[in-house]
Amino acid sequence: MSTAHQLQITHIGGPTTLIEVGGWRLLTDPTFDPPGRRYTFGWGTSSRKISGPAIPATDLGPIDAVLLSHDHHGDNLDDTGRALLPDVDTVLTTASGARRLGRDTQGLHAGQSTRLAHPGRPTIEVTATPCRHGPPLSGPIVGDVIGFALRWAGQQHGALWVTGDTVLTRRVREVATRIPVGTVLLHLGGVRFPITGPLRYSMTARRAVQLCATMRPRTTIPVHYEGWQHFQEPRDAIERTFAAARPPVRDSIRWLTPGQPTTVTA
Repeated sequence: MSTAHQLQITHIGGPTTLIEVGGWRLLTDPTFDPPGRRYTFGWGTSSRKISGPAIPATDLGPIDAVLLSHDHHGDNLDDTGRALLPDVDTVLTTASGARRLGRDTQGLHAGQSTRLAHPGRPTIEVTATPCRHGPPLSGPIVGDVIGFALRWAGQQHGALWVTGDTVLTRRVREVATRIPVGTVLLHLGGVRFPITGPLRYSMTARRAVQLCATMRPRTTIPVHYEGWQHFQEPRDAIERTFAAARPPVRDSIRWLTPGQPTTVTA
């Protein structure tokens, strides 16, 4: 019989979370720079970081693997986060990001899977999921992005899915129909920039509710909604949208206190 493993998730800030399960310590999209700096994202877009991490990089402890949705935007991998990578055994990211980062970084295309294995720990199957980090045809401009679906023996309610920075598309919806998801880390924020007007570069809460209605996760955890000027939907707006949704979507949402490890039923 499969053994259930306790899952703990710590929201550190922005898209950055620490996932702990069965002896594994996995870090998503490392961002640990202090606030105040302005970062450029290309094609005239930029944003200022307005809050720092709930846990400094120096207090993080050893990390077994980094799940990096993309390497080329400072709100997903900043200078301090980048400095952590050489000390991590496994870094999973996009194929193009792996070429840029070099070293032992492993690149994945959407749909490809790999395994994290270690004696005495559950083997974790990691499948890259599709993302589109902007409006239609924006791929060559915004670059490649992936999410990650994590599965291990003993999960009671389905995979842990880290959506990555994406708007809602047909391919993203298909993930929810192909992979049973128990817990989802939703990258939200409804990102916009003045130079590109109403165009969105990450999911809005309204679209997230639509996705969750298809996916029906047990636990929905918002991330990537605070800490930067270009995040346009703060927590209170997300809360109102989910409060208006039907159950079980309305009841699935769970807010994490930054810096505080939270046990989640996997």
